[in-house]
Amino acid sequence: MARGGKAFKAVAKGMAVVASAAAVIERRRRAAMAADPHELPTEAPGPVPVPRTDPAPAPAPVVASVAASAGEAVAAGAVAEPSAPVPAATAPTAPTAPAAAPPAPAAHTAHAGLGREYHPGRPATPAEAVPWGLRVAAESTWRLLLLGAALYVIFYVVDMLRLVAFSVLASLLISALLEPSVSWLRRRGVPRSLAAGGVFLSGLAGIGLVGWFVVWQVSTNLPDVTAQVKDGVNQLRDWLITGPLHLTQQQIKDFADQITKAITTNTDQLTSASITGAQIAVEILTSLLMTFFTTFFLLYDGERIWNWALRGLPRHSRFAMAGAGPKAWATLTAYVRGTVCVAFIDAVCIGIGIDLLGVPLAMPLAVIIFLGAFVPLVGALVTGTVAVLIALVTQGPWTALMVLVVLIAVMQVESHILQPLILGRAVRVHPLGVVLGVAAGGIIGGIGGAVVAVPLIAVTNTVVGHLRRRNEAGQAVFTALEAARETAERTAAAQPAAAD
Repeated sequence: MARGGKAFKAVAKGMAVVASAAAVIERRRRAAMAADPHELPTEAPGPVPVPRTDPAPAPAPVVASVAASAGEAVAAGAVAEPSAPVPAATAPTAPTAPAAAPPAPAAHTAHAGLGREYHPGRPATPAEAVPWGLRVAAESTWRLLLLGAALYVIFYVVDMLRLVAFSVLASLLISALLEPSVSWLRRRGVPRSLAAGGVFLSGLAGIGLVGWFVVWQVSTNLPDVTAQVKDGVNQLRDWLITGPLHLTQQQIKDFADQITKAITTNTDQLTSASITGAQIAVEILTSLLMTFFTTFFLLYDGERIWNWALRGLPRHSRFAMAGAGPKAWATLTAYVRGTVCVAFIDAVCIGIGIDLLGVPLAMPLAVIIFLGAFVPLVGALVTGTVAVLIALVTQGPWTALMVLVVLIAVMQVESHILQPLILGRAVRVHPLGVVLGVAAGGIIGGIGGAVVAVPLIAVTNTVVGHLRRRNEAGQAVFTALEAARETAERTAAAQPAAAD
């Protein structure tokens, strides 16, 4: 460090000597110009401070800049000391020094705050070296990850409170189906409590009648169905023996013994399954009670519940959601009513078809298909496989094949005619979106998730579309106001000019 300091001082003294010599030469040149009256100075002198003879230690780049400044001062002919006149006989006239070229930029100037040398073509910061597309992709990725984490937390909370969530969603669907009747009664002068209670009890009685009808049909036809199932099992065994598989009685007996042994050895698992079934039954009963309770209050006091929910939103979001809420409710109402209509048509057509083919339990199967049709596009087909199995074990493979043909035909009519005509205007969701939504809802929430997936997609689509149109309208109004303001300013500026 001491040697470096001495060397630096020596260099600084040398630069000071060079600057002093240049200043002396410039004084003599100016004295010669002053002695010759016919020669004018090419540029006005200006005071430039002379470098110190013993400057403080400074980094090497700073020394280079000081030297460059001294050279420029010499070329410009500016000194701080007064010039003394020199006789013309003793001082020859010196030619005018040519203007010095601008200093070239230092090749090794360090970037400010980076501590590295400058190189042509190298970006000033590391962020500038990253391609624009990669930067956009990176920022989009972390935002998508944040959104995915938020959705994961939401689904996790919903899964923990699945009974409450499904009860609320089922209540919304039932309320959307019954609310038009309540509104109709209130427009006719019926009190709100009486209208809500009457419609709720009527819907509950209707559900009870449907359940009683299914139980009555099953209990009435169960002995005949059991006998037909036994005959079907015997026919299936005969077909396995005499058919193309050519199985023997011993092989069929061994297979039956294996099934019996598996049932006997897995008694503990069956017992736990029965306990789980009892827990599921309790959960279903609790969910039904919560659904009935929530449905009644939605019918009775739905408007005030919605206003209370709006007050929980930020102030700047209330007006947007206040307009989106009625549109979402209208979409949900249209979806539920259209789905009930489509499910009723599917159940009637498939029930008539399987009854004409002689399949037992046609009416209970029609009710099951009606409930399954609340899952669009695939629900009726899945529940219809029960009818195919019953036809297979009671009537044979030919009747089962005909039942399958009836199911496929009704599903084609639903997909291409009923869904576009009845639900097309209300839902406005592509069939691919419906299928993917049903699959995702079934994976996340089982049967309940598959039922509520499509109405949730439809309502979300309506809300997003309303908010987008609202923003576009607000932007159009703002643009019109700005254009009107600019027109008024131009008019006000043109009036004084016309007056002059």
